Amino acid sequence: MDTEIQVSVIIPAYNEEAAIVQVVRGVIDVMQPLGIPYEILVVDDGSTDGTGVQCQACPQVRVLRHHANRGTGAARTTGVLAAQGEILVMIDADGTYPVEAIPQMLQEMERCDMVIGARKQERGTLRLLRSAAKEFIKALASYLTRTPIPDLNSGLRAMRRSKVLEFLPILPETHSWVSTITMAFLSSHYSVCWIPIEYYQRIGRSTFHPITDTYNYLTLVVRAIMYFNPLRVFLPLTLFLFTLGVFKMIFDIFRFGNFHFPASTVMLVLTSVQVGAIGLLADLIVRRSKL
Repeated sequence: MDTEIQVSVIIPAYNEEAAIVQVVRGVIDVMQPLGIPYEILVVDDGSTDGTGVQCQACPQVRVLRHHANRGTGAARTTGVLAAQGEILVMIDADGTYPVEAIPQMLQEMERCDMVIGARKQERGTLRLLRSAAKEFIKALASYLTRTPIPDLNSGLRAMRRSKVLEFLPILPETHSWVSTITMAFLSSHYSVCWIPIEYYQRIGRSTFHPITDTYNYLTLVVRAIMYFNPLRVFLPLTLFLFTLGVFKMIFDIFRFGNFHFPASTVMLVLTSVQVGAIGLLADLIVRRSKL
C-alpha cells in the first residue's frame, strides 16, 4: 500500500523555464532527508515557454496545467484542491526564496497553523516603490488584524490544508492570494508565525505590475477585514465623524450665540450615526455567518 502523503509542495509557475528546474531540484534535496512522505505539484499557469515540459522530466513532480494564464492566485488554488497532504508548502518558481528554510517551517508547523517566511529585504523590480507600498499595506493590515505582521505577502509559507479550504471562496486569482490568506488566518485567530529568510534576486522576468497589483493588495486588505471584523474599519470612522460633528457644534454655538446649527454640522452627526449603523449591521452579518 502506498504511503500516505503528508506534505504537498505547491509551486505556481508562469513562464519560469529559467528557474523552475533549479527550484524543483532544491525542494527534492531538502525534502528527501526528512523521511516525510511528500509530493511536488507544479501548477503551470498557461506558460508559453518550456516550463511545463521541463517539470515533467523531473522525478516526483506532478504537473497541473491551466490552458490559459489565470493568475498566480488561481494557480495556488488549483494546487490546494489537488494536494493530497494536510501540510501545504508554497514556494515561488522564480528562485527568490530559499528552499533550505522548508525543514524549519515544517518543524514550526507542529505548533502553528501557518508558518510564513519573512523576507529580510526587498529585491524586486522598482524596489523603492514596492517597499513603500508594501510597508503601508503591511501597517494597515497589522492595525486591522491587531497583529504585528513582519511580511504580509511572502511567497514561501506552510499551512494546514483543512484550514485553507475554509477560505477558498474569498481568495482572489491574483498576487493578492497570499495577502488574503494571511489576513484570513489572523482574523480567524488561527496561529500564524514567521521565520526570517533570505530573499534573492529573481531569475527571469517579473509579472508584478507596480500600480495594478499594489491597488489590488490595498483593496483586498480592506475587503478581507470586512469579511471578519468590519468594526475595525467602521468604528474609527464613526468616532472620527461624530467627534468632528461635536466640535463643529461647539464652534457654531460660540460663533452664532445660539443652538441653530448649519446643515453641514447636522450632516456630520447624522453621517456618523449612519456609518456606525452600517458597521454594526456588517458585524452582525459576519457573526451570523459563522454560526
